[in-house]
Amino acid sequence: MTSLTPESATPESVSSPTDVTSVLAALRSPRRLRTEVLAGLVVGLALIPEAISFSIIAGVDPRVGLFASFTMAVSIAFLGGRPAMISAATGAVALVIAPVMRNYGFEYFVATVILAGILQVVLGVLGVARLMRFIPRSVMVGFVNSLAILIFLAQLPHLTHVPWLVYPLVAAGIAVMVFLPKLTKAVPAPLIAILAVTLFVALTSVIVPTVGDEGKLPDSLPSLFFPDVPLNLDTVRIIAPYAVAMALVGLLESLMTAKLVDDITDTHSVKTREAWGQGVSNIITGFFGGMGGCAMIGQTMINVKASGARTRISTFLAGVFLLILVVGLGDLVGDIPMAALVAVMIMVSVGTFDWHSIQPKTLRRMPRSETIVMLSTVVIVVITHNLAIGVVVGVLVAMVLFARRVAHFTTVSEVADPDENTKTYAVTGELFFASSNDLVYQFDYRGDPANVVIDLTDSHIWDASTVATLDAITTKYERYGKTVRIVGLNPSSAERHQRLAGQLSAGH
Repeated sequence: MTSLTPESATPESVSSPTDVTSVLAALRSPRRLRTEVLAGLVVGLALIPEAISFSIIAGVDPRVGLFASFTMAVSIAFLGGRPAMISAATGAVALVIAPVMRNYGFEYFVATVILAGILQVVLGVLGVARLMRFIPRSVMVGFVNSLAILIFLAQLPHLTHVPWLVYPLVAAGIAVMVFLPKLTKAVPAPLIAILAVTLFVALTSVIVPTVGDEGKLPDSLPSLFFPDVPLNLDTVRIIAPYAVAMALVGLLESLMTAKLVDDITDTHSVKTREAWGQGVSNIITGFFGGMGGCAMIGQTMINVKASGARTRISTFLAGVFLLILVVGLGDLVGDIPMAALVAVMIMVSVGTFDWHSIQPKTLRRMPRSETIVMLSTVVIVVITHNLAIGVVVGVLVAMVLFARRVAHFTTVSEVADPDENTKTYAVTGELFFASSNDLVYQFDYRGDPANVVIDLTDSHIWDASTVATLDAITTKYERYGKTVRIVGLNPSSAERHQRLAGQLSAGH
């Protein structure tokens, strides 16, 4: 089994900034180990209502989501490429595979989870994580802001049609998390907030919604489960579309969250390992009868930002504490007021949102296209409650706006002619499908002399569309009995032009 210690970890001095994700370094430092343990406890508590809620969305028993969160967290602690990131049952995955449970039953539901895990392993090995480099910063900002909004919106059901005492309890929990860090950071403020609100409710015996009201907690350990489905093409046809969707949604959320944690912690993660690690974790989860999952931004922010965790210890303990809490201490956990956990998640939402991105001075300085990409990502995610769709739309909008902007950078200008029978044009800019389409209209085919020179010294040919356009220009001049020479091609452009010229349709 893979070691808990990440590839880059070295057992150096605890004070070294390069070993903040090292398990060995944390184990040697009582202060850091305490931080990791307490962070795992807070996350374990925060996972419980979320897992129950996602189980309801998926249409399965709460134990399915709770056990999935346990197996995902524990296995990804060993297998994942991003230390301190939390993976568990998620709403996005629940939404994607809920139709399988509704239409075909639990056996097919679990088979879908296992197949999705296999697909994630394949995609991870094929290097899908490298596609992350094509996600613009504005999409990343939109991703973060939309996550913060979704986290907040998820708390609204717990704040409507509830006893009035819930509101001061939530406010008290928020106050603890705002002011306690100003006095001490020895203990995570979210943990103190949960304990304080729970203790107050227990001593005063006030009636407010509790974790136990969300669903019945399990009273036994998870066990191996093998889905009883026919191993044939009909089964694959049923579950494959949902498995593909789950695999893509899970990978996208996990890799985006890993990148966010990289930025927050100033450390590096191994995205390819995270990709196939998510797949193996989902396979394990499926064989324990779990609903599968992916990285959780809210609980990860609790772990990394609110609690200060940096290693795999916190991720591992989050899963272990979750199991201990729901199985061994279910009665006590069931009495925790939802107000305490709502307060924690509201603070996570506030801390996750990139407030700098919406400040007036930032919006004034930022190119309008960047703001449009960010807003489009946020709007789509909030409307669909699907982070994958929002990110894909954001990337597509960014591509269109970038192509549109770059297309206007291409210019065609006349150059001093060597003689009266020759006309020279200089083309400046990047030539690809968006910019080269208008190139054909920039020449005077009828009025130019017999010899025409097109100088591409300050240009670059990027695609076949540009070669087809140059063929069309040459053909138009030939109709008037004139010759065209294309000069100044750099080696890459010359190779592409030589290989494709005359082989493409030049009709316009």
